[in-house]
Amino acid sequence: MFQLMRRRTFVSTLAISALSLSVLGLSAPASPVLAAGKTIAAVMHSDLRILDPIFTSAYISRDHGYMVYDTLIATDSNFKIQPQMADWKISDDKLTYTFTLRDGLKWHDGTPVTAEDCVASLKRWAAVDGMGQQMMLFTASIEATDAKTITLKLKEPYALVLESIGKPSSRVAFMMPKRLAETPVDKQIPEQIGSGPFKFVQAEFQPGVKAVYVKNTDYLPRKEPASWTAGGKVVKIDRVEWITMPDAQTALNALQSGDIDFMENPAIEMLPAIEADKDLKVEILNKFGFQTGARMNFLHPPFDNVKVRRAAFLAIKQKDVLDALIGNPKYYKTCAAAFICDTPFATEVGGETLAKGGDMAAAKKALAESGYDGTPVVLMAPGDVLTLKAQPIVVAQQLREAGFKVDLQATDWQTVVSRRASQKPPKEGGWNMFITNWVSADVDNPISNVAVGGQGKKGGWFGWAENARIEQLKDTFVRAASLDERKKVAAEIQKEAYDQVLYMPLGQYQAPTAWRKSLTGVIDGPATPVFWNIDKTE
Repeated sequence: MFQLMRRRTFVSTLAISALSLSVLGLSAPASPVLAAGKTIAAVMHSDLRILDPIFTSAYISRDHGYMVYDTLIATDSNFKIQPQMADWKISDDKLTYTFTLRDGLKWHDGTPVTAEDCVASLKRWAAVDGMGQQMMLFTASIEATDAKTITLKLKEPYALVLESIGKPSSRVAFMMPKRLAETPVDKQIPEQIGSGPFKFVQAEFQPGVKAVYVKNTDYLPRKEPASWTAGGKVVKIDRVEWITMPDAQTALNALQSGDIDFMENPAIEMLPAIEADKDLKVEILNKFGFQTGARMNFLHPPFDNVKVRRAAFLAIKQKDVLDALIGNPKYYKTCAAAFICDTPFATEVGGETLAKGGDMAAAKKALAESGYDGTPVVLMAPGDVLTLKAQPIVVAQQLREAGFKVDLQATDWQTVVSRRASQKPPKEGGWNMFITNWVSADVDNPISNVAVGGQGKKGGWFGWAENARIEQLKDTFVRAASLDERKKVAAEIQKEAYDQVLYMPLGQYQAPTAWRKSLTGVIDGPATPVFWNIDKTE
């Protein structure tokens, strides 16, 4: 429980969020609710607005998913797939995967978890996730053969079944009750009922102010030690509050005073002050870091014209973006690899101008020859997420220098998350470009990296690029018999993606996390900060 004087300070920080909330016409709580037991107050990288982690690939919704939901299988710190809700067996012919639910699994409403629930969940996830979609091309059926058994049958062997269902980041194959999992993928689920280690407190949810989770006392953790998103999700605290504080300095002040306990993404320039504070600890929890990149909308001018897209690609100088975003070269690197530098599928093929730092003269020439008619580029610029504020400003400047007209529209990240799903023209509330960040685990191969997909409006990622050659190459990739063969195909996919400018990587970086030393047991991972395994001393 917070001390009284600290709570007074905390109320003032909440007032900042409440002020922004009032602009949206929403109401903020008159005062924070004091909770008995151990409470962790955390400032996450973004405000939480969309609660359905299958509806969106936004990371804050994924993080929310890990609090509320669980997965059939999961990834440990050795990149190995481990049992979570279920164990599995694979037939000798590699065509049948049988998952058996462990005993004692309950939904938060007290009803038992069944195989039918999980089948419906897998189908909803696979309809929108890149790896899930690819897996389903090889799938003959997914059925509940009894109350505890899920049977997945393939039309032909597919080596990435477990890696797809157990992948650690967006979109994650979270399990939901059947009645929720049968919600169409273009609509959000109406309630938050999972079987995970925490329960979502709907009555205390205040978008723009806070989200609240309490310990699920019915949760039965696995016996194995916690490891990334696998193992025993042992909850040692009673309550977690995600507090919205868009101002990084306000959040740091609250962390230093003890009004909050955890800050997911402090600014790099704040690290000296954090490191000098004997009560604080700072670490990089995601050792594999992030990729930041720009995505265009292929449905509307000007980026429906590949020549215009190539001009924009030539104008990009990653170092300028990373200097503005991170500043300290210790925490960033320029990288021309779509599938992450220093990984098996890393290559500069097709990205030579990215590697050399752009070519503005070539960009101006290409734009002049493209037929570009001066159509403004509507670039969404979220100002409330520390790791997304700088990129749109720098990219807008680079595009203008190349000759583009740019309409930089200030917004917040959750508005971007909602708006990017719109296929309407920019004049009707649509968009031309947005910038996002990926954890490396989401984009380190051609199947998980949805930004290089070519499915178009039927299942494609926001922007809806259509490219039959990419889809053919992805099929070749998953059928390849060796790593060397897959590397060659991955290079072909990257070259095609860059030639057609399906995606523009802006570089790689690492993001430190800070917390008070009163928290123990904070574990690292490839994607999300997790709140199981953490204890707190007063």
